[in-house]
Amino acid sequence: MFPIRDHNPSRHPAIVTYALMAVNIAVFLAMLPAYADDAKLIQVFSDYALVPARISAGEGYFTFVTSTFMHGGFMHIAGNMLFLWIFGDNLEDEMGHIPYLGFYLICGFAAGFAQYIAAPHISVPMVGASGAIAGVMGGYLLLFPKARVDVLFIFIVIFKVIPFPAWLMLGIWFGLQVFGGLGASSEGGGVAYLAHAGGFIAGVLLAHPLWQRLGGIQFWNRHHGHPPHAAARYRFEQSNIPSVRRRR
Repeated sequence: MFPIRDHNPSRHPAIVTYALMAVNIAVFLAMLPAYADDAKLIQVFSDYALVPARISAGEGYFTFVTSTFMHGGFMHIAGNMLFLWIFGDNLEDEMGHIPYLGFYLICGFAAGFAQYIAAPHISVPMVGASGAIAGVMGGYLLLFPKARVDVLFIFIVIFKVIPFPAWLMLGIWFGLQVFGGLGASSEGGGVAYLAHAGGFIAGVLLAHPLWQRLGGIQFWNRHHGHPPHAAARYRFEQSNIPSVRRRR
């Protein structure tokens, strides 16, 4: 169950969102040779990933930024870029390019800091843009709670696209991060659930002043919880391939 698109094309080109996607992809491609050499990969992660024990020792503060542009594999970056592409453009549209960039970087820092606070002495590196993107999702939820998001639902062999309101889809996602963080050990590897939750909360808090300037609840009422422009409409057409009946 994961989102594939929303129904809210932005009014202006999402320059920063696309630039962030390009930088993430460029860094991933630059790291590809290291994935074939474990020793080299460990060295790259040691130098540029967020390692809580290193921060506690007073080193590597810059990794709060560099770690947000690194990923652990193809599926990791593909999922993150999909979420950024879906939710980033509308937030950038409302915030403006430069404020949105600052918002993204601060959310990434907040996500890394949340994970660091949970286990400040471990040596497990943390990488990924998901904390910063979680902040984008939090801001999106606050500004456009009723925006329609198409979610691909997969159950064994059943594939179905279902439109969800943003508050429900993102609310479920946030709940999964919280419960995942409560059930996961902060001493081991795996998904950085607390970073996701921390980035999401930071995104809601940082977007709150903008929401108030736009009118707060009146902004929701004016646009019915959607972005302030016409929504895109998608429909799934049946195939033109003719059906063939069997003879009995």
